[in-house]
Amino acid sequence: MTRESMEYDVVIVGGGPSGLATAIKLKQLDSNLNICLLEKASEIGAHIISGNVFETRALDELLPNWKDLNAPIKTKVSKEKFLFLGKTKSLSWPTWLLPSVQQNHKNYIISLANLCRWLAEQAEALGVEIFPGFPASEILYNEDGSVRGVATQDMGIDKEGNKKDSYEPGIDLIGKVTVFAEGCRGHLGKQLIQKFELNKGKDPQQYGIGFKEIWEVDDKNHEEGLVMHTAGWPLDNNTYGGSFMYHAENKQVFLGYVIGLDYKNPHLSPFDEFQRFKTHPAIKKIIESGKRISYGARALIEGGFQSLPKMFMPGALLVGCDAGTLNMPKIKGSHTAMKSGIIAAETIIEHFKENKSLSIFEEKFKNSWLYDELFRARNVKPSFSWGLILGIIFTGIDQILFKGKLPFTLKHKHADHETLKLANEMPKIEYPKPDNVITFDKTSSVYLTGTNHADNQPVHLKLKDPELPIRYTLEKFDEPAQRYCPAGVYEVQNENGNNKFVINSQNCIHCKTCDIKEPSQNITWVTPEGGGGPKYGNM
Repeated sequence: MTRESMEYDVVIVGGGPSGLATAIKLKQLDSNLNICLLEKASEIGAHIISGNVFETRALDELLPNWKDLNAPIKTKVSKEKFLFLGKTKSLSWPTWLLPSVQQNHKNYIISLANLCRWLAEQAEALGVEIFPGFPASEILYNEDGSVRGVATQDMGIDKEGNKKDSYEPGIDLIGKVTVFAEGCRGHLGKQLIQKFELNKGKDPQQYGIGFKEIWEVDDKNHEEGLVMHTAGWPLDNNTYGGSFMYHAENKQVFLGYVIGLDYKNPHLSPFDEFQRFKTHPAIKKIIESGKRISYGARALIEGGFQSLPKMFMPGALLVGCDAGTLNMPKIKGSHTAMKSGIIAAETIIEHFKENKSLSIFEEKFKNSWLYDELFRARNVKPSFSWGLILGIIFTGIDQILFKGKLPFTLKHKHADHETLKLANEMPKIEYPKPDNVITFDKTSSVYLTGTNHADNQPVHLKLKDPELPIRYTLEKFDEPAQRYCPAGVYEVQNENGNNKFVINSQNCIHCKTCDIKEPSQNITWVTPEGGGGPKYGNM
């Protein structure tokens, strides 16, 4: 079979907030443009997971009448709390002492997955062609090296690479401009950053792993509109992380935990730290008579201003969390991702109509509130390399006294995969067994994600050296993939006295943590067959 080819003015890879904002803005500026948007999930929103306290600033620009269009943005933040947790006690921090970036009184508690579904409806109403279940698996290039478009994946290939009866070849989607909006650690964005040296002269990118559960709680424990964050226990002073608890509508609580992937102890299990966090009296009292109805996890991109790559290249733009526009101290990336998409659309229109280079993206970005916001936030994350207490004190000085305008920029010194200490140098961590009431295991958690991958397809977690996990990583780091993966994908099994590294790829929830944290960068995440992965509802 020969591969079919389809031509568009603009091809957009990714149906998250940045990709959808790009599509909508393009159509608003020129309704005649021919635009397609690819999404690897079975439907828009199925792979979207976020806290999410939403700042409407970019949406106000994009669709000022969003309230009249019945956007799923209803629950206004009405109350805020910030707690420092000890093992059994908690100290409440006065909200008036919080930096303005951490104040949420004008924001809304939403489901980002549902917002993206709604944005997709707005895009389709404007004439954007949206193709869910079609992952872009390969970048296509012109002879001069510029980006020509993307190819979708061949469907119906078995584990050995043979064509099954259901085989269908992928499609070449050719765009005058291609926009990569895959979200954090996009596998094509990663290739573009390397090929075009987009991160030359930039600090190493930084990441976190974020967990989220949705709980239905008793009426008496529910306070719609309450936003609560915590720092401290169960993490030690030298491990970056913290929690969120957002009281949404319908007696639901969005409960989550984020841990910086620059942690040092290979025995640490981010999933189990999240489960342990829920046993704290301040948290347990809210959820203990409730029911967990959803679970999910996803890597977050946290490097900010000094790790932000160049976002343009010949024939293409890189937007949203594919580049790294999340504002870490705000714990928000949706409004910044959308703004980067708006800037991308404006850039493309000038490129088409005035024959300007895509490099004008840089100038537009520098003149936007997005640049100013990321610049002011730049020193917060690197300051936590000094420990929790010093990081908090410095953040207060930087954000409250100087409004993020200190006359220097702190550096990120290491990539996250470089920070693990040797296993025999670090203390082992004993995690309690789950009680299946407040705390749970990975298997039952993955079940709640609705994750499914087609049977007998190629493993989409590629090992550069298949022998390395047992020969090197197990001995040096006690094979941390067993613990950093939030879905139980990786195991070390002993068969007849021999250790074997097992990849349960059908469990993968596409969080990308393995691609980031593996100490030798031996694991590469590539897209599986279309429609595979989690099926998140209102995450």
